[in-house]
Amino acid sequence: MTISIVVGGSGFLGHAVAEHFAGRGDTVIVTGRDKAGAEAAAARIGAGARGLAVDLSEPESIEAAFAGVESVDNLVLTASDPTPVTLDGFDTTQAIKAITIKLVGYAETVRVLSPRFTPAAAVVLFGGLAKERPYPGSTMVTTFNGGISGLIKTLAREIAPHRVNAIHPGIVGDSPKWAPVPVEQQPGALRTPIGRLVTRSEVVGAVDFLLTNGGVNAVDLTLDGGFLITN
Repeated sequence: MTISIVVGGSGFLGHAVAEHFAGRGDTVIVTGRDKAGAEAAAARIGAGARGLAVDLSEPESIEAAFAGVESVDNLVLTASDPTPVTLDGFDTTQAIKAITIKLVGYAETVRVLSPRFTPAAAVVLFGGLAKERPYPGSTMVTTFNGGISGLIKTLAREIAPHRVNAIHPGIVGDSPKWAPVPVEQQPGALRTPIGRLVTRSEVVGAVDFLLTNGGVNAVDLTLDGGFLITN
């Protein structure tokens, strides 16, 4: 029995990863900030999935939240709070929450669960393209996604031989926000060498690659269709 945990599995990309795991027969644990949301996400995924309330903005609660998890084969962390924050009218409360979720919360989750990793267990952390291409309001998003690059390196040393990698998707073309929008109006779509944005299934496939290829460790994988090589 393969046990796969998706932290933030009630969200768009996390949910897609969890669906993939469940579809191949894994026992899947999806987390959300509250019990109702996590259980609703698990119900949408179907048999083999269960929801668990884990709030990464309160790192001191993470250990107790995962107390019932006995072993882990795959750990994917997608949770994020991308609320826009700029220096003009800087909201320190929101900024601290965003950083806590993405960096402190991710690190604490790995610390708590790593003693329960099976021998081949691996970890994937979600960052994002804002690490390289800031946008208006991305002050904290760009900062914590940059921090993910450092976090995978130290975690890969700390929990060796278990592998830790990061994926940094660009805008996902079949997301609820962009799927209804004609491709010529999707930001950057026609500027990518592939002539479109990346898809949800491509993100899921990349996560699967990072989890299963034993030679890939402490790597930042950018998934943007080549957008970063354009002007």
